[in-house]
Amino acid sequence: MGTKDVGWDDARWLNPPNTAERVGTALVVSPHAGADFWRQTSYGFTRDTGSALLTELPPNTSVEVTFDGDFDALYDQAGVFVRVDEQTWVKAGVEVTDGALHVGAVVTRGVSDWSIAPVPEWAGRSVTVRVSRTGDALTIRARAEDDPWRTIRLAPLAPDAPTFAGPFCCSPERTDLRVRFTRFVVGPADAGLHENP
Repeated sequence: MGTKDVGWDDARWLNPPNTAERVGTALVVSPHAGADFWRQTSYGFTRDTGSALLTELPPNTSVEVTFDGDFDALYDQAGVFVRVDEQTWVKAGVEVTDGALHVGAVVTRGVSDWSIAPVPEWAGRSVTVRVSRTGDALTIRARAEDDPWRTIRLAPLAPDAPTFAGPFCCSPERTDLRVRFTRFVVGPADAGLHENP
């Protein structure tokens, strides 16, 4: 299987955003104010209202999304969303917290967890997130522009679970975030956990 572009009209929105418009070959998205994905942990609430544009993610495949945006408000976020159902999902990408841009992932299996690492040097740059599905796991990697890939997370996923994935963005604390998605492709999964694409 080779790499294949996913057309913006060939995927389906989970919770359509406030706006989504074509600008050249890119898709510029503004999420609804207050929308997010989270289940319970520490904050005590469940939100399943973020916007994600999803296509199938069968076993032994990957999805890769490239984007940029004006991430500067608390919890501004974008990247790749992987969904089985409302209690089983992963979001991975960049997010603003503690006044800086971070890369990380939220893995949800009934309740959410959250892991992040600061990447202030990624601010203002194009970011790519890649999620590979093999066996009982998702391998999540990210990078800014042509920097080396960083392995962000290894997360469990049932091998037989019908799964969908694609670009997402949320901005729980403001109304005017704009994220420009420039690439959305599917292809073969990474060859191994320690072998970058």
